[in-house]
Amino acid sequence: MKKIWVIAGEVSGDHHASTVMEAILGQDPNVIFQGAGGPKMERLSTQPFDNWVEKASVTGLWDVLKIYPWFRKKFFEMLQRINNAQPHALLLVDYPGFNLRLARTARSRFPGLKILYYISPQVWAWNRRRMTKMAKLLDLVLCIFPFEKELYESSGLASRFVGHPLVEKLEGEHLCARRDSDLLALLPGSRWEEVHRIFPIMLRTASLLLKRRSCIQFEVAAANENHAKWMRNGAREAQIPMCICTGTAYSLMQRACAGIVCSGTATLESAYFELPYCLIYKTAWVTFWMGCCVATVPFLGIVNILAGELVVREFVQHSAKPEAIAHECLRLLYSHPDRRQLVAKFRAVVTTLSGSGAAMRAAKAILAAVS
Repeated sequence: MKKIWVIAGEVSGDHHASTVMEAILGQDPNVIFQGAGGPKMERLSTQPFDNWVEKASVTGLWDVLKIYPWFRKKFFEMLQRINNAQPHALLLVDYPGFNLRLARTARSRFPGLKILYYISPQVWAWNRRRMTKMAKLLDLVLCIFPFEKELYESSGLASRFVGHPLVEKLEGEHLCARRDSDLLALLPGSRWEEVHRIFPIMLRTASLLLKRRSCIQFEVAAANENHAKWMRNGAREAQIPMCICTGTAYSLMQRACAGIVCSGTATLESAYFELPYCLIYKTAWVTFWMGCCVATVPFLGIVNILAGELVVREFVQHSAKPEAIAHECLRLLYSHPDRRQLVAKFRAVVTTLSGSGAAMRAAKAILAAVS
């Protein structure tokens, strides 16, 4: 009977981890899961499980520092629980800031423990030298982007390309919906820190757009009802009419004609659904400055990174100005040649991800590693 300790720290990680856990149980129903993650993972565990994603899902150095004592406590609690459980493998899912530190300590404390990584850390974007260090910590990394396998293996780290799980997830979300030529989608992110910084910029952009084209409509996909309430109050105070709903992101990506999308998973989802969009991101200045110091890729958006060129225009930090964003939104809404060209590039990027069967391929690799 195999025991696997799984750790995910974000809502997306909870989904991707639970999908792989289900695939593993489909091949070996006797596997026991423990660890930390979200509600989807918790439902698949028969052992005590730490549902921590709501608080753990923060981004950027500054936001982590604000609750650092809590993270530190969780870190050492987790090591103690792993020691008590004596699992056959540690399966780390995304969340590199916490998971790579845990891997380093776990490797020294539990030398016989298999340490596997699913949704590999994007160290190729900010510190490629860490790949050599990771080779000493990890037994196997499961890559979701095709170019990652060669990069990791050149550093001595065993790796497998399993395909992007997001593509597989989205295959069942297609709607028979026509795009509204005047509808602009606003996707401000899933973390409170992102929404708090980005949505006010979206409101000012919407105000400028209405002055130029009064027919434009705005719809916001909120990550949860608390975010939605806060954004409704902001829109009401700004006197900007907009529909703000939860659970409508995939529908909105297929009904809108263009969008403003926060950097993250939603940018790849929007590309999959062929929604022309521009990317927006703003974080604490300390986090932004440190990111600039270590970044090794010229773009922030994953679509641009995969394409190797500026496919989607990026409005990041000081360049996230409502005037510039409004100008780009008008281009995306009403320039049909530009829209067609952008969609064609989205299709080319998505076809490289080999999404179908990603969870099953990952499950087979994990079971083979712990056998």
